[in-house]
This record gives sequence, structure tokens and C-alpha cells, in this order.
Amino acid sequence: MTEYVADQQDDQLISTDRQNGNFENADPHLNGYGNLEISEHCHSELLNDQADIKSERVLIAVAVLSAIFIVAEFAGGFIAHSLAIMTDAGHMLSDLLSFIISIIAIRAARSPANQRHSFGYQRAEILGAMLSIIIIWVLTAILVLLAIQRIVDDNYEIHTPSMIITAVAGVVFNIIMFAVLRFGHAHGHSHGHGHSHSHGGPQNVNVRAAIVHVIGDFVQSVGVLAAAIIIKYTDYKVADPICTFLFSIIVVCTSFWVIRDIYLVLMEATPKHMDYSAIQNDLMQLSNVQTVHSLHVWSLNMEKTALSVHLAVVNRNNAIATMKEANQMLKSRHAIKMSTVQVEPFEDIMNTCKHCRPL
Repeated sequence: MTEYVADQQDDQLISTDRQNGNFENADPHLNGYGNLEISEHCHSELLNDQADIKSERVLIAVAVLSAIFIVAEFAGGFIAHSLAIMTDAGHMLSDLLSFIISIIAIRAARSPANQRHSFGYQRAEILGAMLSIIIIWVLTAILVLLAIQRIVDDNYEIHTPSMIITAVAGVVFNIIMFAVLRFGHAHGHSHGHGHSHSHGGPQNVNVRAAIVHVIGDFVQSVGVLAAAIIIKYTDYKVADPICTFLFSIIVVCTSFWVIRDIYLVLMEATPKHMDYSAIQNDLMQLSNVQTVHSLHVWSLNMEKTALSVHLAVVNRNNAIATMKEANQMLKSRHAIKMSTVQVEPFEDIMNTCKHCRPL
């Protein structure tokens, strides 16, 4: 039985008989190999390197600014004796780690695969995210313990002028950060086969995630400013440790979703933005396909999705057309650019085989 495997990364159809050295049984129509003639060759993605480099530069600029302000904010919190400011600085530290992870992810995506790491270093982002979560949770736990101690002992004073100045600086700084992320990337150009131009804002997922982090920091800085004003005019100094509790809850809740995403990637679960049943049904609707089995959809990192599947066909002579149709459908309808599709002749036993049944 001759089977055909197409890897969308190479846009090439290979007879498994030819692949295994069995040239006598290989399909003579293909002479062992055949081009799928997919409209966009897989390596056209390399043309996006310039956009990634621009995103990386923006993130580096934001990371440097964040590092400078984090030091200043920790110093301001120490001078003002404000745990709320230190908690805000801790939250910004988590964002700084996220920026660094994003930079690593962009660089890792450009690193070539090798025999040891056949998928490249796509999951360096996941390992970095796990490390950042551990660091932030430890820091948050320390600040919460200090806040509890303050409430119990009630032996502390808040220097409100320093707290207000630091909080205002935080608000202004986050506005600047937003402008750098939003407009520093807004006029990037992406010249691929489609000659597309991007003027509507950042397209890189890491830059968009950084904007979300900055918006969260802005809201938190406004909260610190509100607490400082309350303490100044009402002498209700317990507002400072209360803010620490609230901000710690925000940090934990935010990191919970990151932990969930890490879990899904490491367990090679179907990405939450992918509809497994829809993909399966779309493959079943392809001409010449009798049944679909061994469909696997998983994430290499937070952004890239991979797929492998077996298509059992009625007429193996149309294997090339079926393969091309499947790859084009996966790319256009489900945005899956890394897929491996195997086409094989349909056999009646597939209807009863437990391994061939759809999930």
C-alpha cells in the first residue's frame, strides 16, 4: 500500500515507498516526489523577519524604560514607606520579565532547528514564562506578609508627598510606555507575497501582549495615586496595605491565566482558539476524502500551532490534489501554517478500528 505524506513546511509530496527505498512500488506518476504548487511557499515566512526585528527593538526599548522606572519606583516606595508602591513596582517587574520573555521568544523563533531540537527553540518562551511566574509569586508573597505585619503592628508612617510624586510618575511613565508600544510599531511594513502594509497598530502578538500589561500597570498606578490622596487628606494609612492586598490579588489572577496557557502547551492540548471538531469536519468535506483519523492539533508556543493528520481517500491517484486542497484549507480557514498531512487509500477496516475512530 503506497501512502503519501505532505509537509506544509516543505510544500512537498513524498511517496512513503520512495521514502523507504522501495522504488518498485512507488507511484510512477510522481516519480517519488511532486510539488504541491501551494501559492505561498513555507519559507516565505522568513520575509517577516524584518517585522519581528522591529517588534524586538520596540520591546527592548520598553524593557529598558521599565527597568529604569522599576528601580526608581522601589526607591520611591522605600522613601515613602509605601508597600502599595512596592507592590506596583513588583507588578511592573513581572511585566519586565514578560517583555524579556517576549524578546527571547522572537529571537528563538528565528533560531534554526537542528537534529537535537527539530522544532527549534519555540518553547523557550514557555520555560521563561514559568520562571517569571515563580519569581513574581515569591515576591508577592513577601509583600503580602509585610502588609499583614503592618496591619497587626500598626507601627508605620507613610510619607504621602513622596508617595504622590511616585504615583504620578508611574501614571505618566505608563502613558509614555503605551505610546512607544502603540506608535513605535504602528508604521511597520510587511512585504511578503501579498505585499501587505500595516498601519493600524502593532501586529506582533508579543507587542500586543505588552500593551495589555502596560494598561494594567496604568490602572494600578492610578490606584496607588488614589490611595496616596486618601492617606494625605484622611490619614487613613491602612489604605496602603489594603492596596497591597488588592494588587497582589490582581497579580495572582493575571498569572493564573498564564499558568493555564503553560499547562495547555506542555500537555500538547488543542489550542483554546482552535475548534478541533470544525477542523475535522472541514477535512472530511474535502473531495476524495472518505475518513479522517489520527488528527492531532497542538501548540509549539503561545502563538504557533502545529497539526498532523491522516486522510483516507477513495482514489489515490488524486492524492496530490487532495493534499493541496487540505493544506490550503488549513492555512486559509484555520491559520495553521505548520501541518503534516498523510494521504492513504481507504480500507474497510478503518470503520471499525479503534485507533481510526474520530475523537
